[in-house]
Amino acid sequence: MVNGEKTRTIESIYAPLTGMRIPLEEVPDPTFSKKMMGDGLAIEPMDGKVVAPIDGEVTLTFPTKHAIGLKSKSGIEVLIHIGLETVNLDGEGFEVHVNEGDQVNIGDPLVTFDLELIQRKAASTITPIIITNEDKVENLEITGEANVIAGESPILHVSVKKEMKEERSTLMKKGTRYSDEAKAIVSAVGGLDNVEAATHCVTRLRFALADDKQVDKAALEKMDIVKGTFSANGQFQVIIGQGTVDKVYRAMVNETGINEASKEDVKAAGGKKQNALQRGIKVLADIFIPILPAIITAGLLMGINNILANPGIFGRGAPSVIEMYPQWDGLASMINIIANTAFTFLPALIGWSAVKRFGGSELLGVVLGLIMVHPDLLNAWAYGEALDAGTVPTWNLFGLEIEAIGYQGQVLPVLFASWVLARIEIFMRKRVIDSLQLLIVAPVALLVTGFLTFIIIGPVTFTVGSWITDGLIAIFEAAPIIGGLVYGAIYGPLVITGMHHTFLAVDLQLIGSTETTFLWPILALSNIAQGAAAFAIMAVAKEERLKGLAGTSGISAWLGITEPAMFGVNLQYKYPFYAAIIGSAIAGAFITMQDVLATSIGVGGVPGILSIVPSGWISFGIGMAIVIILPFVITYVIAKRKLNTH
Repeated sequence: MVNGEKTRTIESIYAPLTGMRIPLEEVPDPTFSKKMMGDGLAIEPMDGKVVAPIDGEVTLTFPTKHAIGLKSKSGIEVLIHIGLETVNLDGEGFEVHVNEGDQVNIGDPLVTFDLELIQRKAASTITPIIITNEDKVENLEITGEANVIAGESPILHVSVKKEMKEERSTLMKKGTRYSDEAKAIVSAVGGLDNVEAATHCVTRLRFALADDKQVDKAALEKMDIVKGTFSANGQFQVIIGQGTVDKVYRAMVNETGINEASKEDVKAAGGKKQNALQRGIKVLADIFIPILPAIITAGLLMGINNILANPGIFGRGAPSVIEMYPQWDGLASMINIIANTAFTFLPALIGWSAVKRFGGSELLGVVLGLIMVHPDLLNAWAYGEALDAGTVPTWNLFGLEIEAIGYQGQVLPVLFASWVLARIEIFMRKRVIDSLQLLIVAPVALLVTGFLTFIIIGPVTFTVGSWITDGLIAIFEAAPIIGGLVYGAIYGPLVITGMHHTFLAVDLQLIGSTETTFLWPILALSNIAQGAAAFAIMAVAKEERLKGLAGTSGISAWLGITEPAMFGVNLQYKYPFYAAIIGSAIAGAFITMQDVLATSIGVGGVPGILSIVPSGWISFGIGMAIVIILPFVITYVIAKRKLNTH
């Protein structure tokens, strides 16, 4: 209407996936958690099927297949971004069933994806569902249950403010090629000379810059087209929005002289900016994160076995459950076998993940790991006793005595051997003709790596691992209070930097060498401390959104996942984070002084007690009380004084 008369429509948006609903603020990506793209929510999917959440038109598909945009009949634009950082998969594991311009109804299939592959290769499977044209929304209400079913559960009610009269400036903007905006963005990121590579995904421009200090963030934030900026993994990212970002990128290529680059080009260029320590940490994270589900499951099961098989759990001097009830012995034995498998064959798990990370065939990595724990080899846990008795078995290799020992529970030997295997395989694949690769590459790569492992890599890294283990034990024995205090204090900051993944390897090395670890209990208490601080914010806050965010992220932290509490609440206000550090430092000092040990690494937080040696349960319980009470009280008192900020 020419008089600009407005009408309102209520639009219901249904769940595009089956899974658990998550507040947008808890999504571990600032593009979505800070609502740079718009408001909405996210879903942690239970399967790999995406369906239409509205009746309308498909407005956007992407070559990488990881996102899809739709427009409802009332004009609401919805973006479904499947997983986080899934653009780097370049379409692997995704299949799109619609084309741009197709009309769809609620429940029609849009995309299917390999959920297991996304879990393994992407940053997260959490899928944001965003309303990208908030100017047409008068009110947005999250509705329905926490568990949602694709195509059946309503998740959002949107009050649409529909203007029949189009604004002239909007139409003109859509008709331009965004050349002025593209030039301004390039200038703001330091000019053409500062851009080493540039690409884009469904929502943002991604730059690998020579010097991030040259970026004029103030200039970028003043641009209407820019919804936000941030840096991550060596990339500077400028949030533009779906449907527009590709036009801006095209204008940038055409008007500024920037060369087109792939996501891998930008990722590689950004990675070069990281120092050696950062690159090393990232490599360890890439190797250990994919095998964490198996390790955590094993840890939990070993905790159950501890309850059944260890004496003293139900009182000092009390017999174990299986001693009191012998009929449970078979069950405990079966649980022990299932639980121990992941740790017994740990080199196979690490070999699979490491060789894959280094660019080789993961199947060869599994075989390499199994070679290192072959039953004909002396078990690594029996090596010390055999060495004292002088009964270590050896091979005589042309006069050279090689110890025939296995590497059960060891980390360093299989890491280095996996790197060597991948390098040999890559080298040979480039030089052996295709018809002979199956007969030559794998056998030669495994044979050479096997010999090097038993002759050089294994003995050297086994010794280095023993030095690391002995050194840590010596430090914590000499000054347990200081060791526990320092590790308890630094673990939270380590999570922020990602360096905590390094200590996963240390924990596994300690368990492999001594059958216990004194670091994991401190980690579990650090999780609880972050959760307690978040609960204090929940108790003080009056804003419903903050209350909900603090409550759900606090529960998550107590179950061992601290990132939502840390990044969503505690770091935002800072003093809850500091309070959590104080609590975990004091508790860490106490439990280390009490010689609290864990037999495995499983879920952190409150369930972490299942991994604790039963003799340390009381001391660990006192440590739990410290990290619950101290961070909560400190945060509560300070938050009460700053109530208006919450």
